[in-house]
Amino acid sequence: MLNITGTHPSLLTLDFRPMTELKYVYSTITFLGFLIIVVFNCAVISTVALHKSLLEPMYICIAVLCLNGLYGSSSFFPNLFVNLISQTQTISYVGCLAQIFVIHTYMGIEFAILTVMAYDRYLSICHPLRYTTIMSLTMISKLIFGAWSYVICLFTVQLALTIRLPLCSSFILKIYCNNWSVVSLSCIDTMVNNIYGLFITTMFMAPTLALIFISYIEILKVCVRASKDFRSKSLQTCTPHFVTITNFVINVLFEILLHRFSPTNLSYELRTIMSVQSLVVPPILNPLIYGWKTREIRVKLTKLLSSKLVTSP
Repeated sequence: MLNITGTHPSLLTLDFRPMTELKYVYSTITFLGFLIIVVFNCAVISTVALHKSLLEPMYICIAVLCLNGLYGSSSFFPNLFVNLISQTQTISYVGCLAQIFVIHTYMGIEFAILTVMAYDRYLSICHPLRYTTIMSLTMISKLIFGAWSYVICLFTVQLALTIRLPLCSSFILKIYCNNWSVVSLSCIDTMVNNIYGLFITTMFMAPTLALIFISYIEILKVCVRASKDFRSKSLQTCTPHFVTITNFVINVLFEILLHRFSPTNLSYELRTIMSVQSLVVPPILNPLIYGWKTREIRVKLTKLLSSKLVTSP
């Protein structure tokens, strides 16, 4: 549908064409996936919140990571489920903007919290005697609040730049709304949006990746000089974080490249799977990696579930 006047269409159409034949299969998977995400993440958040012994920087970061997973998933899965079972796969313009804001801030906050966790691991391993003094509950609260505020401010500006654009089309080549998909529908020059998008990518991802890289270099230096037991314990602590950050960075970089270069040789299925990875995998992976693999959380969670089962009629 072509909007010749170049205004904002009331409805935008999403690209679900190849999925409609198996829409009931996909809708079932979507419902079960969202249910798993809600249960897993709420279990970890509740466990940390209900046990004072877990109110430490590392566990608070894990709970915030799970909370952010719920935040991002809530903007993606319900809308995906509704579109899969509907006759027409559309989203309102306002709903699309809301989804853009939530998804982009979710990704930014995820990356920011993972950076805070890298700094926490660095202090814990490289400066254990000063750790409790530096990484207090007040400090971790300030870091988390600063991460959320910084990301929200960055993407609020980005969304404002997108809202000002008149659109000449209403068809989005994705199964959800993101900023670049809407910007590409504009009938006027989008250089300002492109420059600001590049600014965010450079000024946000570069410092955070650098901080994570430096943290791990310092950790490896300490591990090389330390005893075998200390090295084993340190690597066991850092491995979940390294797996998470690697998976997330790869998915985000793929998404950036997909928008900037639009590779036409990739199939619809591959593009769709890769584009939703960062919205699906972290919310499922984080509570499993951090919640179940972290002994303290696993023990408390098991006791909590056992007590609930015993007291239930």
